[in-house]
Amino acid sequence: MKIRATKIFALVIFLGFQGVELFGQSTYQTPPKAIADLVNAPSTPSVRWSKNGEWMLLMERSDNPSIETLSQPELKIAGMRINPATSGPSRQIGVENIKIKKTQSGEEIQITGLPSMPNMGGMSFSHDEKYMSFIQTDADGISLWLVDMNTFSAKKLTDKIINDVYGNPVAWTPDNKLLVKAVNPTRGEIPKRPAAPAGPIIQETTGDAAPSRTYQDLLENSYDEALFAYFMDSQLMKIDLEGNKTPIGPSGMIKSMDLSPDGNYIMVDLIKKPFSYLVPASRFPYDVEIWSIDGKKVKALAQIPLDENRPTGFDATVTGPRNINWRADKPAMLYWVEAQDGGDARVEVEVREIIYTLAAPFAGAKQKLATTPYRFGGIIWSDDSFAIMGERWSRTRMDKRSIINPSDPSQPKQVIIERSSDDLYNDPGDPVMVENEFGENVMLRKGDLVYMTSPGGSPEGDMPYLSTFNTKTKEEKILWRSQAPFYERVAKVLNDDATEFITIKESTDIQPNYWLVNTKKRIAPRQLTNFDNPYESIKGIQKQLVTYKRNDGLNLSAVIYTPEGFEPGKDAPLPVLMWAYPREYKSKEVAAQVRGSQYSFTRVSSGSPLFWVTRGYAIMDRTEMPIVGEGDKEPNDYFIDQLVANAEAAIDEIVDLGIGDRDRIAVGGHSYGAFMTANLLSHTNLFAAGIARSGAYNRTLTPFGFQYEQRTYWEAPEVYFNMSPFSFAHKVETPILLLHGQADNNSGTFPIQSERYYNALKGHGATARLVFLPNESHGYAAKESINHMLWEMDNWLEKYVKEKNVVERTK
Repeated sequence: MKIRATKIFALVIFLGFQGVELFGQSTYQTPPKAIADLVNAPSTPSVRWSKNGEWMLLMERSDNPSIETLSQPELKIAGMRINPATSGPSRQIGVENIKIKKTQSGEEIQITGLPSMPNMGGMSFSHDEKYMSFIQTDADGISLWLVDMNTFSAKKLTDKIINDVYGNPVAWTPDNKLLVKAVNPTRGEIPKRPAAPAGPIIQETTGDAAPSRTYQDLLENSYDEALFAYFMDSQLMKIDLEGNKTPIGPSGMIKSMDLSPDGNYIMVDLIKKPFSYLVPASRFPYDVEIWSIDGKKVKALAQIPLDENRPTGFDATVTGPRNINWRADKPAMLYWVEAQDGGDARVEVEVREIIYTLAAPFAGAKQKLATTPYRFGGIIWSDDSFAIMGERWSRTRMDKRSIINPSDPSQPKQVIIERSSDDLYNDPGDPVMVENEFGENVMLRKGDLVYMTSPGGSPEGDMPYLSTFNTKTKEEKILWRSQAPFYERVAKVLNDDATEFITIKESTDIQPNYWLVNTKKRIAPRQLTNFDNPYESIKGIQKQLVTYKRNDGLNLSAVIYTPEGFEPGKDAPLPVLMWAYPREYKSKEVAAQVRGSQYSFTRVSSGSPLFWVTRGYAIMDRTEMPIVGEGDKEPNDYFIDQLVANAEAAIDEIVDLGIGDRDRIAVGGHSYGAFMTANLLSHTNLFAAGIARSGAYNRTLTPFGFQYEQRTYWEAPEVYFNMSPFSFAHKVETPILLLHGQADNNSGTFPIQSERYYNALKGHGATARLVFLPNESHGYAAKESINHMLWEMDNWLEKYVKEKNVVERTK
């Protein structure tokens, strides 16, 4: 059956609850009140701190949009989703209110003069923090607004001229003016769709290999090309605090604009033809130009070609300059990297990448800064004598960081960190960042000591800490660390020796709030915010981090939630919902590490499994499903065997604890977790039911790699076949619920994945239900969609899991 949006607007359903098969439209349903109350709980404001921490910006977000809002017209072109009425992104949920809260006094100040129907975003402060800008999205366009931080009043600065289709549209100059990417005033009317095509659509290859992922929403014809060019057409403008506009440079398809730290130059990326029907706009050809602040072209820095012919593998990259950025510690100096292996990770070379710099006025030759035998992983700047350069190799999960001396590139790199990127227990973290005189982020350090914040992975779970890292001795000195029974991490360091800082502190039933900590004065931490717990109805639920072993001795972990008052051994075992997401590792030792924190706040997102603790279920969340392939072995060669072993160990653990009923356990997951769920139901009869949301079930539809699988289908056809639940649809005997956003734009998870898998299950007599959610992407956004998803899941669990023993006893 081919599903067409013009014929089925709402839901494709299999009404197995009545034992009758029916395809058609259904109205949106609402889950039981206990679940609905949680999903409708108010959101907590997000926070942004001033430079010195004297005040914070509180941003209150809107609730989930309605399905009517989500159903507004949108263009799906070049890998983007555009609202044609606004020249901005579609599906955007903005901020609906802004307040300022003083750190010391606790005083809250309401920003006045905000838009009457606020849908705000892109908050940005001037360098002196006297002003804040934001963009306001209305039904017919996007305008620029200004907040005076002395009077705490907002005003509209421009008409609806902002082009927010691609990249950041607003930047502050050092002299308190705004550089904006505006819609080209002369772009004219939107192109009209031709009444008939001008001719056939042709693509041609001339022998160059062009493997690519299964991207969504690509250009399909000449009309799409015209639309893309139209909506990318932009004009840079400088706008003063009174709203006066001055055009800067020529108009064009401006991909991005980036102001130099001193504000004297603009790096502009200009997309050009030929466009591609194979890759998204991010890989279209473009020119990199350096303009003066008044719009005169100073330097044509690079011509980046169309990126269609990239080699396969996650360590593959493009040829020519890439990652072009301004140095944060210099007024106007560029740096970038160039691959020396043709972008092909399979080529053996001693120097794989060279990092170059070029200083204003950009008339000289580029200068070599550093080299690496791996892939470049970015640079964190301090000053002209000290920077940290990252190197990476995805295939082995290598993460290396070294000290370089930017003023003397001849000095050898000093390696300070070398670890697996998956290794949580040996992760010293990342440098604390502070703003320099240019308003750019540089690391906080004293000589050889770099201040760091780490997630603090440990066998007891994450216990974040603040430390100094001695780059000479590679020794850490922990200055402060989160203590049980709380989960606390540093949000902002306030002074040069990191003795005063702000943390986010939470526990299982205490909402995250901000605290002021001073380790030098040894005074008690002071709470700065008092955000309410939006989930009071589940405040009493029980949470525990459990560890257990797989049949090969590998340590696993999960977080188990049980209803308030439940006592294992005394009360009857509960039905269980196990939720998981498999991950690949190159080391058993690393795979066995405990992830997450048992003390983190029990937050219930719309995609969470925790709703069902209110319905009498035990929830086994973050159930570790590691797939390990060490050395030359690839993890996915052992995917099914290890996946089944993981599931068996998890079931044994929750049953042995006296919590779960072995005959009433459901498994579920989203995206790769849905893929996992379908595989477990294909190869075991361990579960009473399965729930798979927005998954991919036929790996031959993603033939150039998926997840961490770097081999192509033609290199490892047996892996692609054996890992595809579609290949084993005839073995599924467990009821499975499939949910999918009908407008899924995630690479690999085309809605046809669920459609074809459902048809395969149906053809072999399986018990299955397929639900397409109209206008939803990979994650679901509309209130109606979320509520209906929860209703579907609740009905499925009640029928096939909770009531399973009752049904079987009546047979």
